Amino acid sequence: MINVGVLGATGAVGQRFVQLLANHPWFRLTTLTASERSAGKRYQDVVNWRLDVPFPEEVGSLVVEPTNVSAVSDLDIVFSALPADIATTLETDIAAAGVGVCSNASSHRMDSDVPLVVPEVNPDHLGLIDVQRDRGTDGFIVANPNCSTIVLCLSLAPLMPFGFSHLTVATMQAISGAGFQGIPAMEIYDNVVPYIGSEEEKMEREPLKIMGSFDGSEIRDAPFKVSASCHRVPVIDGHTMAVWADTPAPVAEVIEAYRTYAPPISGLPHLPAESVHYTDESTRPQPRLDRNRGGGMTVSVGRMREGLRYVAMGHNTIRGAAGASVLNAELIVSKKYV
Repeated sequence: MINVGVLGATGAVGQRFVQLLANHPWFRLTTLTASERSAGKRYQDVVNWRLDVPFPEEVGSLVVEPTNVSAVSDLDIVFSALPADIATTLETDIAAAGVGVCSNASSHRMDSDVPLVVPEVNPDHLGLIDVQRDRGTDGFIVANPNCSTIVLCLSLAPLMPFGFSHLTVATMQAISGAGFQGIPAMEIYDNVVPYIGSEEEKMEREPLKIMGSFDGSEIRDAPFKVSASCHRVPVIDGHTMAVWADTPAPVAEVIEAYRTYAPPISGLPHLPAESVHYTDESTRPQPRLDRNRGGGMTVSVGRMREGLRYVAMGHNTIRGAAGASVLNAELIVSKKYV
């Protein structure tokens, strides 16, 4: 078994990490960290469990550690649910101490030597771990993209062979993406907020790196552009987006490509049976009906029309956050980096 820990285990994404790792077949969850006020107490006594699944009692008695390098230096992998301002330095220090970091934070996503990975899309980008290790440490950082970027990139995977030069995407993003305390009730009830700080910039930059080519030493950006408009809507979980791609591909051929799509990886515990599910129903996908498909790891696509236009939806805290990092770690182990 591989010993792992979670940085920031009491927050929204941290709780998802704990849920997904509590009974993992490959990983043994031994360490949970949080703020100083929680350190030294049992996890079950400090966490305000808010997920729609039962609390994993088997980790309740773990004593929470302070969030620092020494707390995790004896682990094989740590999963980071830290805010970006804290993660920037701490993740670097943990990697320098010889520990693998699978990060949900935005701090290092665009660093030239950090792979920004969606396992079904760009597993070869893990080769950047070797570039990091050339600096003389066994540790490394592997980042997963922004939650909405992951949904977009998975929805694009079957479309890539047809080619396109410009994407336009309009998102309708769930409130859980802002964290438990992220958006006041009076701001989102009966409302749509047409702005999410830095979200559009992430969606316009990150897909170019993810869909880019790895030449053994660096990533060359994919040759297309993305225009994004991001909106917060009163949905608890599940990011929905409308996508326009300037490809002349016939709709029937594109739909068949979605139905027959198979990712270039297999055998990972959290890899769903369908990474991308295509639905013919004219009113789908919908967050409430489709977000938990594949244990929350499947991205659903529908309403494919000439133009080319479609709708995509995925669970933002599972597929778009904690589940993405866990799947990255499983890929890392399968490639024998740990």
